[in-house]
Amino acid sequence: MAVSTLKIENLHVEIDGSEIIKDFNLEIKGGEIHAIMGPNGTGKSTLASAIMGHPRYDITKGNVWLDGENVLEMDVDERAKAGLFLAMQYPSEISGVTNSDFMRSAINAKREEGNEISLMKFIRKMDAKMDALEMDQSFSQRYLNEGFSGGEKKRNEILQLLMLEPKFAILDEIDSGLDIDALKVVSNGVNDMRSPDFGCLIITHYQRLLNYITPDKVHVMMQGRIVKSGGAELAQRLEEEGYDWIKEELGIENEKVGEKEQEA
Repeated sequence: MAVSTLKIENLHVEIDGSEIIKDFNLEIKGGEIHAIMGPNGTGKSTLASAIMGHPRYDITKGNVWLDGENVLEMDVDERAKAGLFLAMQYPSEISGVTNSDFMRSAINAKREEGNEISLMKFIRKMDAKMDALEMDQSFSQRYLNEGFSGGEKKRNEILQLLMLEPKFAILDEIDSGLDIDALKVVSNGVNDMRSPDFGCLIITHYQRLLNYITPDKVHVMMQGRIVKSGGAELAQRLEEEGYDWIKEELGIENEKVGEKEQEA
C-alpha cells in the first residue's frame, strides 16, 4: 500500500498585499512527524491557515499536493474530506452546537451517504477518546468551545483529531497555555495517532512539547521560509541557544516577514 504524502512546493502567500510566505518547500510522508519552530512573526501560523484555505490569505504561487491531488484547487470542506486537519491556535466558540453533534456531523461528512457512523459506535468511540484525554464526559454536551479554558480548547482540538483520524494534521501552537500535566495528556493523544497512515506537522515556539512528541525532523522558519532543518537535536539546541546563531550563520538580520502579519 502506498504511503500518503503531503508536499508543499514553492508556496508564496500574501495578506493585504504583503508577502508572508516565500518559496516554501516541505514534504511529509505518512508515519512522519515534523516540527516547525521559529521566532514570532516569521509566518508559521500563516502557513497553516493558507494550507487549509483561510480566505484572508492569497496564494500567489506554488502548490500543495496531497497524494498527488492539488489541495489548493479544493474548497475548505473538500480539504478536510481529503484527509487534512488543522488544530487551530485560537479555536472558535460556536454557541448552540454541542461537541458531540459537531464531531458526529464531521465524521459523517467524510463518509458516503448510507454509511454514517451509528450512534452507539460514535458514543463508545467518543467516550473512550475523552477518557484517554482525561476529559469529563459532560464536555460532550457542552457547546463547542463555549466557556472552555485555553487548555480545555486545546484538549478538545486533540479530541477532534482522534475522532476524525485524518491522513495529515497541522497542529498550530497546540501546547500554548497548557500546564505540564495537560501537555503530557495532549502529547499522548498525538502519539496514539502515530502510524504509517498518519503524518503530522507541529508548529511550536518551545522545545518542551517535543520532549513528549519526538519529531522525525525539525525545521526553523524565518522570513517566511525554511532556513534550516535537522533532527530532534536541533530543537534542543534552539532551546539552549535561541535563534541568533542561525541568523549569524546565514547572515539574516531581520527574521520577520511583512509588518502587517500578526501571527505568532
